[in-house]
Amino acid sequence: MYISEIFKEKPNTLSFEVFPPKKSDDLEKIMSTVTELAHNPVDYMSVTYGAGGTTASYTTDIADHMQNTLGITALSHLTCVNASKDSVNKVLLSLREKGIENILALRGDLPSGVNLENLEFSHASDLATEIKKFGGFCVGGACYPECHPDAASLDADIENLKIKIDSGVDFLVTQMFFDNDRFYDFRDRAAKKGINVPIDAGIMPLTNINQIKKMCILSGGASMPQKFTRMIAKYADNPLALKQAGIAYAVDQIIDLLSNDTAGVHIYTMNKPDIAQKITNVINDLF
Repeated sequence: MYISEIFKEKPNTLSFEVFPPKKSDDLEKIMSTVTELAHNPVDYMSVTYGAGGTTASYTTDIADHMQNTLGITALSHLTCVNASKDSVNKVLLSLREKGIENILALRGDLPSGVNLENLEFSHASDLATEIKKFGGFCVGGACYPECHPDAASLDADIENLKIKIDSGVDFLVTQMFFDNDRFYDFRDRAAKKGINVPIDAGIMPLTNINQIKKMCILSGGASMPQKFTRMIAKYADNPLALKQAGIAYAVDQIIDLLSNDTAGVHIYTMNKPDIAQKITNVINDLF
């Protein structure tokens, strides 16, 4: 089922993201994780693409497990940086053969020393165009509520986002954020620029101090409200309390988002089904 159709059918959606293993020995463990996550009332699940496509086959295998074993609508990530049209079309053919109908079209991290102008796909919008040309897929895109790190400004980033939408992107999933007001501001600005596709709010429950340090770098400098920083300061030396506080913060974010007509919530599970379960136990009746 196209994820765009799920958004039309439901006032709010709940989705999870997992990432593939680096080694084949760990693939079975990830399959078990996905199976555990599927016990929740989830509308779709996404699986990321390894850096440079290094775990591309695992991504397809996991999406296949979601879709055809568990009966969960799968969203397969696909990055295009350094990819050729031939390699992209081979992936699309493989996904089509497995009945996977949804793709999150991403540029991916640009390797050091590589010039965008020399690539067959310079931007995610180029990939979206290619996927739509291939046919048979619902295409999602990524967005940054607080501005893509490479963009000159949030307004410039939203202008580029409109190009992505015009290239065929059917819905958006945000990078993680911790300040809902930043998301609401971004959503309003995007709407004024004619971006009217559903926007899935990306929420990551940060539950340990090392994860917090790492994820705040990867998120491109997501803002941290005082409520969040106070939580970190208070429980930094108490791992169990910090975990519980991180889950509670994510739950509060989600409740507020759903109260403000957010199309959906996309939880970055970090392959931790127990944390996802604790969150859904609280918010289940909101969907």
